[in-house]
Formats: sequence, C-alpha cells, structure tokens
Amino acid sequence: MKRTRLKNMILLLIFALSSWSNSQRNTSKMTMNDVAKNNRNENVFTGNIWLYGESHGVKKIMDKEIDIWNEYYKGGMRHLFIENPNYTAEYLNIWMHEKGDDILNALYKDWEGSAAHNLYTLEFYRKIKENCPQTIFHGTDVGHQYNSIGERYRKYLEDRGLTESKQYTITLTTINQGIEYYKGQKEVFRENSMVDNFIRELKNINATDIMGIYGSAHTGLNSMDNSGVVPCMANQLKKIYGNYIHSEDLSYMAKEIDPIRIDNIEIGNKNYVAYYYGKQDLRGFKDFEYREFWRIENAYSDLRNKAKTGDVLPYDNYPMGIEKGQVFVITLMKRDGSESRMFFRADGNKWEGKPVTENIEITK
Repeated sequence: MKRTRLKNMILLLIFALSSWSNSQRNTSKMTMNDVAKNNRNENVFTGNIWLYGESHGVKKIMDKEIDIWNEYYKGGMRHLFIENPNYTAEYLNIWMHEKGDDILNALYKDWEGSAAHNLYTLEFYRKIKENCPQTIFHGTDVGHQYNSIGERYRKYLEDRGLTESKQYTITLTTINQGIEYYKGQKEVFRENSMVDNFIRELKNINATDIMGIYGSAHTGLNSMDNSGVVPCMANQLKKIYGNYIHSEDLSYMAKEIDPIRIDNIEIGNKNYVAYYYGKQDLRGFKDFEYREFWRIENAYSDLRNKAKTGDVLPYDNYPMGIEKGQVFVITLMKRDGSESRMFFRADGNKWEGKPVTENIEITK
C-alpha cells in the first residue's frame, strides 16, 4: 500500500469524513438552523431528557445502563430512546408483549457485523423485558438495516392494512433516510436526521421524562458531530430544550476492559504475546467492514527504532487504555473479504493536540 493511500485510510477512520465543500457546510448549517427555528416555538415538551453516551457493545457500560434504567423505571419513567431506527424500536415494542424471543432473535441476526451483534446486547434487552416490562422503545436513528429489518416491518404494516397509518409514513421516511445515508458517508445528514427524529418522538409524549442511550459522539452538550461540521445531536437539542436536557458520558468505562483473549503474533521472525481487545464496526466508512485491535507485550524495545510512516491514530480510537511505550496491531477488514495489518507505537507524542499512536514500518 502506498504511503499516500495509507494516510488517507487513517484519516478516514479518524474523522469519518475527509472533506466537505463550502456549499455542503452552508447547507448543513441551514438544515440545523431550520430544525431549531421550526421546533423551538412548536415544542411544549417540559419533561427532562436524560442522555447517556456509550461505546457500543461494551458489557460494563450496558450493565450500568440497565442499572440506571431500572432506577428511572422504578420512579415511573417508561420511555427509552435508543440509537436504532424507528422500525427496530417498534419490533422491540412488539416483542416486549410476546412470550418468545423470535422477534429479538431475528433482529439479532440482522445486526450481524455491527457492534450490536454480541451476547451482551441480547442480555441487555432480555433484562429490560424481565425487570421493566412496560418499557416503550423509541428509535431515532436513520434506517440502518433498511433492506432487512426495515422492509420486513414495512411488510408487517402492509399485511395488517396499515398503509395509511402514521407509523407506515415514519417507516418509509426512516428507510429513505437509511438509503440516503448509505449513499456515501453522509454523517451530517445522519446527525441532523437524528435530531428531527428525536423531536418527532418527543412530540408524541409531551411532558414525560425520558432516557436516551446513544454513542458518546452524539451526546455531548457542547460537542460537534463526528465530521466536525455541525453540532452533534445533543448539542442541537440543547439549543431547543435548554435546561431540560442532561447528558452523562459513560464511554470512559470502555477503557476499563480486560482482553477478550490472548494470542501470539509474529513480528520480524519473533513471536509476541498479543492481547486481543475485539472489533469495531466500520460499516458506512466506504468499503470497510470492521477493524480489530491487539496490544503486543514486550515489543516496544524491539521496535522503538522502526521508521514511522507519518500516519497517526489518536488514543480515543482504541477500545482500551493506551500508555506510552506500547505497541499495537490493527487489522482492517474490507467488505470484499480482503484485509490489511498495521502496526502502531505509542511514543507519547501528540497530533493537533491529541495524544496519538504512530504507524511504523514493519517488513517481514
């Protein structure tokens, strides 16, 4: 892989979007401002919005979220907003009133390849069903899995003669949002759509307190979105709902994880103990599927003089904690089944104010 192509790959993974034209910036800002202007006067919502930011698929975080929801539920709260499409949440609501797990298992199958496809997710929803059976889920994301879950739910409504219902209209809107988003890394479109969808759900419940669980990239009250172009979802909502919205970031708990397993990796004809920390979903980032992380033990002194390529990866991209004097291996998997392996070293340096690991050249 040429150095320029490699550098572009890293920047893609760091920022999700490498560039936006001035016209895109202006359009995005107008969309955000229009949302705020149109809804600030319309909304009479006077309940509290309690948002919790997470790193997806981390057991410690999900256990904490269940504990928080249990306490809110005991206090009378019933509405739980989640980072899923509306039709996924509606399927979960149907499942909450059924004896078996057929619906949940079908959703789980369709989540394959994403961070939601792990046993912790199944445990999370089953515990809510068992302990908080009157929970009502609200999905406010764009149409992920629109050609599987989305189309299945659309047909579910059609089979019941509900094509004129509000729910059918919302389902079609969500599917179209998914189609538009997956045309090509439209992170600004997704963020603004999540705001629109969130407001839509709030209008249906008026003054009732709600809790929301989203990736921490969407929950900072003063943060920008992943692309850095528009304020993130919570930031936009704060401009509308003011002091009624609260946010807590639980993603720090993701760094307090133990390795999933211990492997052996050969580097330069030498075997090293490698602690495996799992995979991260990269779907939606061009042709990437996921990336996997290993920390290589006792390799720093052997590799400290290896040449750097000039490419960097910030600490916050890793699922585990990073310390100076460590070496990491990252495998990138593409949708066509091809993969590439990259090596990073933590020398304690920074890039644009962020602590980073630096890509090093390893020849076999």
